[in-house]
Amino acid sequence: MSVLVYTESENGKFKKAALEVVSYAKAVADQMGTTVTAVAINADKNDNLGAYGASKVLSVKDGSLDKFNAKKHAAVIEQAAKNEGAKVVVLSSSANSKYLAPLLAVGLDAGYVSNVVEAPSSTSPFTVKRTAFTNKAFANTEINTDVKIVGLSNNSFGIVEAGGSASVEDFSPSIPDSGVNVESVDKATDKVNIADAEVVVSGGRGLKGPENWGMIEELADVLGAATACSKPVSDLGWRPHSEHVGQTGKPVASNLYIAVGISGAIQHLAGINASKVKVVINTDPEAPFFKAADYGVVGDAFEVVPTLIEKLKAFKAQNA
Repeated sequence: MSVLVYTESENGKFKKAALEVVSYAKAVADQMGTTVTAVAINADKNDNLGAYGASKVLSVKDGSLDKFNAKKHAAVIEQAAKNEGAKVVVLSSSANSKYLAPLLAVGLDAGYVSNVVEAPSSTSPFTVKRTAFTNKAFANTEINTDVKIVGLSNNSFGIVEAGGSASVEDFSPSIPDSGVNVESVDKATDKVNIADAEVVVSGGRGLKGPENWGMIEELADVLGAATACSKPVSDLGWRPHSEHVGQTGKPVASNLYIAVGISGAIQHLAGINASKVKVVINTDPEAPFFKAADYGVVGDAFEVVPTLIEKLKAFKAQNA
């Protein structure tokens, strides 16, 4: 009857989202009076998950799972859930988890709710709060199936250390033939991954050209942030498409999102609305982004951003 959680990893290391979903699963398990079992695929130091609330880790080691495959990974989690008798399965809101969630829901005959932002307000009936209408509203949703799958929105619950320990068991599920073969995976080599970033600094056409991107990167470096861009910027080839955020690019749910020279087209706002604090720097006081922003600076980015960098560096030096 434990709560089962799928912990994503890359090159053997758990992603930040994995620690957040374990923390969330622990909160759910406490409400239900049970424990947390984590599924870890080709990950190292599995017992570390105990610090965030996992009581047991099912360690899967299989070379055929090195590259993500929705059908294979869903089969592993499905078998783990049935093996543990899990009634609640927790996933992140990564692209990979969103691919495998529908397959897992079919396999477990389970109800699936995505974009969940809080621990259940009730476990009987099982009720969760999720974002709706591209993060413009919230919905309290009941899951009435016997098995329930929760997709946790990134950076919504946070990472909570529980101070416990976890036992690690080898788990050897049968791996199905998916009919799909992943030849290679090209990944962005940013210092900070956009999906995991707590702070994102994003630039638009207001920067006038790729040669001016240095100040965006410098501001991101000072803040320990990821860099991003609007769709027109990636379409023009100023920045790689891996940095394009918005409804047609990568969704962002950071704690702080700084938009520099971005007017705020509806598709862009839809993709970043889940961010907790939004700051816009733009010369046009009528730019749509100002209506969505928590803080706005009407000014020339080429004057505002260097000054902001200078002030942040001075602040960090004083508090070093």
